[in-house]
Amino acid sequence: MTERTNGAGAVRPGPTARWGAALAVTVVAAIGLALITGFVYLVMPGYLPFNAMTTVWEAPRDGEAAEGGNDTWLVGDIVVRSRFDGATAFDVRSGKKRWEYLVPNRAETCGSSADTAAGVALIAFREARPEEKDCVSVVAIDLTSGRELWRTAGVSAAFLDDVVTTGGGLGVLLDGGRLRAVDLKTGAPRWTAPLSKGCVPHGLGLAPEQVVAALMCGTEATLAAFDPANGKTRWTVPVDARRGVDADAELSVVSADPPTVRVHEADGSGLSAVLAFGADGRAQSRIDAVGDYGRIFTTVVKDGRLFALARPGRGQGGPFSGVVAFDLATGGELWRKGGGGDAFDVADGQVTVVRPSYKNGDLMFVIDAATGDEEDERTFRDRVAGAGAVVTYQDLVVVAGGGEGSALTVYERW
Repeated sequence: MTERTNGAGAVRPGPTARWGAALAVTVVAAIGLALITGFVYLVMPGYLPFNAMTTVWEAPRDGEAAEGGNDTWLVGDIVVRSRFDGATAFDVRSGKKRWEYLVPNRAETCGSSADTAAGVALIAFREARPEEKDCVSVVAIDLTSGRELWRTAGVSAAFLDDVVTTGGGLGVLLDGGRLRAVDLKTGAPRWTAPLSKGCVPHGLGLAPEQVVAALMCGTEATLAAFDPANGKTRWTVPVDARRGVDADAELSVVSADPPTVRVHEADGSGLSAVLAFGADGRAQSRIDAVGDYGRIFTTVVKDGRLFALARPGRGQGGPFSGVVAFDLATGGELWRKGGGGDAFDVADGQVTVVRPSYKNGDLMFVIDAATGDEEDERTFRDRVAGAGAVVTYQDLVVVAGGGEGSALTVYERW
């Protein structure tokens, strides 16, 4: 195509030349934008719009002391953090302290549980004396005001996190060789249920339909179910009738509906599995953590599924590390998402995972709980100092640090 001239003899570029110049400018701009984006992503993680998590507020760090009773609960627009000496509540959006409760006489907590629907938490504590090793008292706290509702003594359970459990307006306490159920809001006795002679409790679970307890009876691990209305024993079954469980194994209740138990033998070479049972106590499924999954850590049961963090065990470099979902009816794997993680939350059909110490910044990613498809991934602008628990509230993500001196931090999407 020939170039055009005006009356003064000036040369005007034709359409093809103008299009080519515009294309060149667009390409240069795109390359520049890509370079800037890559630089921000690699050198300044957490500063890309629609890809970042920014800090809204951070609570003061807990003082260093023995761990015990650490938990995080969301009640309406209040987030409550229980710790070694009591519990503190904050407005989840502003960080303003709503209330604080300290256990009496410089005691230390040794277990906690909350029924957020009823708005009540139970905190078990022991006297702050070196010779006192048992949880000896339980106090009920109103989660909206921090007011003490009632207190009871005489609880006895050594070195056990699950000394109390709550649900459906009921509180169940481990009290020596028996279970003791009380009205959650008043502390009024409901029933007591003796445990089999020689059986040591290792965990409790509570659902509307039944109470379950994991017990170590000599060299046999058993699971027992009780009627929540009257405490009557419904059934008692071996946790693993096929192989048995070592007397020193870690044994905990993951869920009461369906009854689900996590077992990990301390030597690292024995049984490491999650076992699910039917409502009648019959063995339903078994999910072995050894081999492909290494070791199963944090677990959540929701809608008949087990969501778990899996990491390589000691001396294992190959097994999968990340989040896995299983069908508890069959034990079959539904999906997996690699890349590790420290803690996660399952709510509103989504799994929200926090993964600190990533080479390009600490990450949060969101997974569809049904399919395993990734729906969102973002980089934290500020360093996440370990994630012991994660709770989601609308557009906010609450991260409670794990270990001593841990912090409570709230982040928002940016």
